[in-house]
Amino acid sequence: MDEDGYLYFVDRTGDTFRWRGENVSTGEVENVYSTALGHVSCVVYGVEIPMEGRAGMAAVQVKPDSVDFSKLYNNVSGRLPPFAIPLFIRISSDIEATGTYKLKKVTFQKEGFDPELISDPMFFLDAKQKTYVPLTKQLYSDIVTGKVKL
Repeated sequence: MDEDGYLYFVDRTGDTFRWRGENVSTGEVENVYSTALGHVSCVVYGVEIPMEGRAGMAAVQVKPDSVDFSKLYNNVSGRLPPFAIPLFIRISSDIEATGTYKLKKVTFQKEGFDPELISDPMFFLDAKQKTYVPLTKQLYSDIVTGKVKL
């Protein structure tokens, strides 16, 4: 509440991020991706992209070869607005939980999406092909330098 008596909603840090002028609820996106992948552990968060703000990234606990990324994109694109669909997916072998069983996302968020720093397989949304493609070092470089339009 401010000094004039107006009430404002304050969200918990990490539960939303802003992309393309829109607020994205990480919980909503987590539910859609977890369901689309067969009810797996999933955390969604925003990652910093130079000159672009925060883009969505999902860390999911699945075997990389068990995911058909085209089917995944088709499934989630019918259930989420375009701005809420994560641009990046990270396949993680383990997603830690707190003592109250809430999945931890802060470490993932701090690590970002640099393939030089992360050994987990990562994928980038190729909107033209309507699928996720492997995030290579060259693709990462093209994203951070602005050669790839997001």
